[in-house]
Amino acid sequence: MRNHFQSKIMDGLVEIAPTLITLIVVFFLIGYADSFVKPFVDRFQFEFLGNRSLYFPGIGVVVVLVISYVIGLLISTPIGAKCMRGIDRLMLYIPFVKSVFGVSRQIMTSMTSQYNFSRVVFIEWPRENMVAMGFVTGRAYSERTGKALAVVYVPTVPNPTSGNMALVLEDHIIETDMSVEDAMKLVFSGGISLPEDFALARVPFEHETSTFSSYGGFTVESSRDATNEDAPES
Repeated sequence: MRNHFQSKIMDGLVEIAPTLITLIVVFFLIGYADSFVKPFVDRFQFEFLGNRSLYFPGIGVVVVLVISYVIGLLISTPIGAKCMRGIDRLMLYIPFVKSVFGVSRQIMTSMTSQYNFSRVVFIEWPRENMVAMGFVTGRAYSERTGKALAVVYVPTVPNPTSGNMALVLEDHIIETDMSVEDAMKLVFSGGISLPEDFALARVPFEHETSTFSSYGGFTVESSRDATNEDAPES
C-alpha cells in the first residue's frame, strides 16, 4: 500500500508540476507588473479623472504590451533604430550592467531568431558513430568539384547562443522531420524535453542551380533564402 501511494503521488506531482509552475510564474509576473504600474495609474487618475478608477487586474500586462508596440514602431524608423543602437552601446560600457545586458540580449536573440534556421539535421559529431543535432544555416555548391556542402550550426546545451560551426557534405547529413521549435526545446531542456516521435533518414542531395548565387567558386544559399524541406519517413 505504501509503495502504491508513493508511486501514484509521484506520478501526479510529475504531471501537474509543470502546469502549477507555469501558473505561479504567470500570476507572479502579472502581479508584479500591476504593482509597478498601479502608482502611475493612480497618479494619472488623481490628476485627470478625479474619482473614476482606471485600475483593473492585468493592467500592467496591457501597459507593457502597449509600450512594446510603440517601441517596435519607433525602432522600425531610421532615427529610432539609431537611438536603440546608441542605448545598446551605452549599456555595454557600464560595468556589471554590460554583463546582464549581454546575456539578456543573447537569450532574446536566440529566441527570436530560431525560425531563421533552415532545418534541423543530425551529423556525425564530434567523431564517427556519434551524432549531434544541428541547424542548417546555409548551403554551398562547387561547380568545379560537384560537391555540395551544408553549413551546420551545432548549439551547446543548454545555451544555444554558443556552439560550433561545421561544413558537411550534403550526402553525409542525416535528415529529420523534427521542427525547429522542438529542437530548441530539446536544447534548452538539456535533452529532457524529447519529441514524441521523429523520423531520421539519409537523403542524397539534389542540387538546384536556380536558387543559388555564385561566390568564390561556390554557389551559396543563405538560411533566410532556404526553405524548410520535409524529410522523408525512415
